[in-house]
Amino acid sequence: MEANPRSIGRLPAAFLTPGSSSFMDFLADHSPELLPGKRTLPPLQGAIEAPHGTTIVATSFPGGVVLAGDRRATMGNMIAQRDIEKVFPADEYSAVGIAGTAGLAVEMVKLFQLELEHFEKVEGVQLSLEGKANRLSTMIRGNLGMAMQGLAVVPLFAGWDVDREKGRIFSYDVTGGRSEEHGFAATGSGSIFARGAMKKLYRDDLTEQQAITLVVQALYDAADDDSATGGPDVARRIYPIVTVITDEGFRRLTEAESSETARAILERRLEQPDGPRAALL
Repeated sequence: MEANPRSIGRLPAAFLTPGSSSFMDFLADHSPELLPGKRTLPPLQGAIEAPHGTTIVATSFPGGVVLAGDRRATMGNMIAQRDIEKVFPADEYSAVGIAGTAGLAVEMVKLFQLELEHFEKVEGVQLSLEGKANRLSTMIRGNLGMAMQGLAVVPLFAGWDVDREKGRIFSYDVTGGRSEEHGFAATGSGSIFARGAMKKLYRDDLTEQQAITLVVQALYDAADDDSATGGPDVARRIYPIVTVITDEGFRRLTEAESSETARAILERRLEQPDGPRAALL
């Protein structure tokens, strides 16, 4: 019996008429093995050595939000990569920064981007920022099995809330627990030092450029005390990834813009190695 020529190369009907606005649900129904959290790991002997991303920081300002990350990935006590990218656009008005197991984190970001694009195509409208934060929480929760085996992903999500007309920041734990942060936030191995720096330097009337300077200062302080966080590498021309999200959408600073801010901070650090001083009162 000959195959019907009209059916050759056609996708199954379910692929053409998805019943859910969630790409993750669709994938779970048809190809669950493609989801990171559904994969079966071989029996483990000792700790898993995999490249890990380190420090992500974010701060809000009256016109939007800034999300930035250092460029170092580590594997144990070794530097696995010096120029990894950890901050990605999620859609036109949001971005996600990754900390944790680098490979899984990048894959999760790609799935998250598809999830938001799929929703917009099916529903004809963009998901609200609150909805995006909830979808990411569900994805992280789906990776809990991997996280319990040492392959955790802990992102930072930020974006411009079109409805509320302001920038917002969301942090997560390995179980998918979501918290909205006010003013600033950090995640990753150097987050405790970055958060301390931002706590002393943050103001609620920052300009966009001041917010950019603040996150780079925080990443510098994190690198100063955390060996897994990489500071600006002038010799190799490797600088933090800095992104800005406003009512005009997502924008990533060019290498020239990032290097200008980083070099200005380095010049001041030659005079004040510990960075700018906050007032006592």
